[in-house]
Amino acid sequence: MTEPTRSTTTTALAETPEGSAPPSEPAPSGRSRRVRMLSSISFAGVALAGILVVLYAWNLPPFSSAVETTENAMVRGQVTIIGPQLSGYIVAVPVQDFQFVKAGDLLVQLDDRIYKQRLAQAIAQLEQQQAALANNQQQRISAEATIAQRQAAIADAAAQSAKAQADLRRNQALVSDGSVSRSALDLAKANAAAAVASLAQAKAALEIARQDRETVVVNRASLQASVENAKAAVQLARIDLDNTRVTAPRDGQLGQIGTRLGAYVNSGAQLMALVPDTLWVIANMKETQMAEVRIGQPVSFTVDALNHLKLYGHVQQIAPATGSEFALLQADNATGNFVKIAQRIPVRITVDADQPAAARLRPGMSVVVSIDTREPAGHH
Repeated sequence: MTEPTRSTTTTALAETPEGSAPPSEPAPSGRSRRVRMLSSISFAGVALAGILVVLYAWNLPPFSSAVETTENAMVRGQVTIIGPQLSGYIVAVPVQDFQFVKAGDLLVQLDDRIYKQRLAQAIAQLEQQQAALANNQQQRISAEATIAQRQAAIADAAAQSAKAQADLRRNQALVSDGSVSRSALDLAKANAAAAVASLAQAKAALEIARQDRETVVVNRASLQASVENAKAAVQLARIDLDNTRVTAPRDGQLGQIGTRLGAYVNSGAQLMALVPDTLWVIANMKETQMAEVRIGQPVSFTVDALNHLKLYGHVQQIAPATGSEFALLQADNATGNFVKIAQRIPVRITVDADQPAAARLRPGMSVVVSIDTREPAGHH
């Protein structure tokens, strides 16, 4: 039984060419399949990860969110630049950098000597015009008396004329029978004519007196206008004098003081800034984020300068146009090289009350804003 086996093996070796190894058994293929499977899984994982990164970057499902977020946001405030309305030398600066002030507090005092003298001069002019107006009243009273005098003169002239006419008629009746001479008749005629002339003269004098009264009445209107003009000049001089005191228009905190004692400043020069405690946030949202943004929706924002302190607010207003529409230089896309860029729409956000940490906000701080569009508009 063993010999045939050896004989068969010997025969196989004999048939193998010299220098060649005998054919080996086929290697198992399971390990290669596992390697190929792991490679396919790794590639699929990388591809899936890339797809997920793209979906996340573009905020697409399943990574889309109802919360719209932007880093293009800043704290804003009603920063008022304080400047003088007049030109002059500064004689007092009773405030310091970053000082808290109340409305009406003196910030800068200008030299007021010239303006005090102008006010005194305007007051003197007013008194002069008022005296002229009072004199006009006396002139009218005098004119009324002159009219009464002229009316009395007319009555006297009328009486004298009537007597002269009566004497003339009597002399004419008596001259026919020789009782009155021709010379007496001529004298009566002359007296009658003189009486008529005196009456006409008295009437003319009365008319002159009435015209003088009208002149006084018309002149009174001019004098009253002069008085009002003088009053206005006094008020302007008083305003200029008051403007030598530059005061705080409202409560707030000052910025850096840009002037010093003894400096000469021109009208409108920037002396300092006043920052009141009224603050808000302007978030420049992409136009692709505005589909669900409504007024009244809740907002949370973190402040970079305060170690990412989180505060809350609400959407107050939405700008009527994109920020580019308010730019001084408008973009011209008619040249053929147009590239579509997502525009920004400013959204004004109020800061909710009862947040003590909100007192640390300052205009110009950068914030990261998140608007929750799941809440209905007007929800507080």
